[in-house]
Amino acid sequence: MKIEEIELYLVKMPLIHFFETSFGREIEKEFILIRIAGNGMEGWGEVVANKLPLYSYETNKTAWHVLKDIFIPLIFKESIVSPEQFQSKVSRFKGHNMAKAGLELGLWDLNAKKEDFPLWKLYGGEKEEIPSGVSIGIQDSISQLLSRIENFLNLGYQRIKLKIKPGWDLEILKKVRKDFPDIFLSVDANGAYSLKYKEHLKRLDDFNLMMIEQPFPAPSFWDHAQLQKELKTPICLDESITSYQDVEQAFKIGSYKIINIKVGRVGGIIEAKKIHDFCMANSIPVWCGGMLESGIGRAHNIHLASLPNFKLPNDISASKRYYSQDIIEPEVEVTNKGTIKVPQGPGIGVTPVKERINKIAIYKEIFRLD
Repeated sequence: MKIEEIELYLVKMPLIHFFETSFGREIEKEFILIRIAGNGMEGWGEVVANKLPLYSYETNKTAWHVLKDIFIPLIFKESIVSPEQFQSKVSRFKGHNMAKAGLELGLWDLNAKKEDFPLWKLYGGEKEEIPSGVSIGIQDSISQLLSRIENFLNLGYQRIKLKIKPGWDLEILKKVRKDFPDIFLSVDANGAYSLKYKEHLKRLDDFNLMMIEQPFPAPSFWDHAQLQKELKTPICLDESITSYQDVEQAFKIGSYKIINIKVGRVGGIIEAKKIHDFCMANSIPVWCGGMLESGIGRAHNIHLASLPNFKLPNDISASKRYYSQDIIEPEVEVTNKGTIKVPQGPGIGVTPVKERINKIAIYKEIFRLD
């Protein structure tokens, strides 16, 4: 097989409802899609960087630059066709994990289609359905928050995750637990606190939470370890984990009890599987986090979450959770028991709709084998 053409799309999709974290409020998602063509087949990937460097230093502009000027020329020059070849060749370049992951995902999809396998089979997945949770951002009022929680529970989601920050945490949780005393509940700070909030954060133990996700800014391994020593509630790391090495080092000092795996954050499926395997060997549960992906990135996440150590409900929800119309067919749906069925077709198992992609494209560029 030869890679004959790679196309980048910068696209923008409006959100059905704003999504607010401690970083700020989003009303639309701007990101990059990647189409890789060869031997009459196409593989699709998604770059989960944002317009601004808030979650990560990576942005759409930095990702576009390294894709166009470094990684795509490397694929053509080195005749790269497999994810393993690509990962080996780009490992010498520092950072830019989201750009690396986007291309690697496209190569995985293309190679799975070549073999006529769904991705989960190439990954060693075992599940036909994965448990689905939902992440709810900071709202304009507590009544709005309670209403959204009730709505998502009625849709079947197995776990509710709430975004928190100083001033939107303890009092909010008191009211949530009053109305929903028995639901599976977790919180995510996106690094909004510092160690000076330790006594304040210890009060989160009162709310029977599944986990507290990323209380301190990345990496803060030592600070997280100090807090975990005094907490009953497990700490889950997200932004702190950008590689297998991070997972191993943070484990040695007790920084976490749960890991959130995001393919874009760690640089691809190969690295994500290494993290999964390490955690499984050390009895640490993992789950798949979300980045407001379109159906392409969402489908990739579903296949990854079929691996055996993804034991907790994932931040993988229905297409209609965020977007009025997704760019794939069929769209991702959640069953009434709060699960998502793993696609069984070749590759990602869903079909990108080019008409919809072209409609939301701000800019696109094609690169071809000379």
